[in-house]
Amino acid sequence: MIGILTAACAPAIALLLYFYLKDQFELEPFHMVIRSYVFGGLLVFPVMFIQYAVITETGISSSFLLSVILAPFTEEFLKWFTVMFTVYFHMHFNQRYDGIVYACAVGLGFASVENIFYLIENGLDTAFLRAVFPVTSHALFGVVMGYYFGLAKFSAKRKTFLLISFLVPLLLHSVYNVILLAPGSWAYLLVTFMIFMWIFAMKKVKSANKAQAADEWRFS
Repeated sequence: MIGILTAACAPAIALLLYFYLKDQFELEPFHMVIRSYVFGGLLVFPVMFIQYAVITETGISSSFLLSVILAPFTEEFLKWFTVMFTVYFHMHFNQRYDGIVYACAVGLGFASVENIFYLIENGLDTAFLRAVFPVTSHALFGVVMGYYFGLAKFSAKRKTFLLISFLVPLLLHSVYNVILLAPGSWAYLLVTFMIFMWIFAMKKVKSANKAQAADEWRFS
């Protein structure tokens, strides 16, 4: 069991530390980051319940509807909701990059617990691919979500950016799941998509730090 816990959580923790240390101005209090990570992990249970209830009550059996619409919507909405109501209004969310740290923590907490259940059922042989694809994808969706949360926090277009902070990760998650359902050369498509996601997310990281640098200069 210790091996499963380590294999399930270590990649998520490593990614979280990576994006946490990418903050060029003020590192967030570690207890706040852990708090978001734990909240993200707890989200697995309401997600499982909601998806089970929807499937049971509606009788939906389409893999496309379940994987491309229901799963991304419930997961990304609950992650968005958690960031919104646990850290967005908190005093420690005081810089643009902070949204990236907290949303990434929520996403990786979710990925860790989801990964634990998956490895218990399927064994440690799947741990490497789980780390490279599902765990990493949750981290990158979190980076994108958090970037737009940061824009919302420090922009007059608050409602617009809050909506985008949900819709863009939702779209990316849906595309990811569409690729998983694709026949034939899905592996090549998935690798291509993950490369795109890394480039896209790292641009958001750079942009958030650059905008914060401009703010620091303007108010210094």
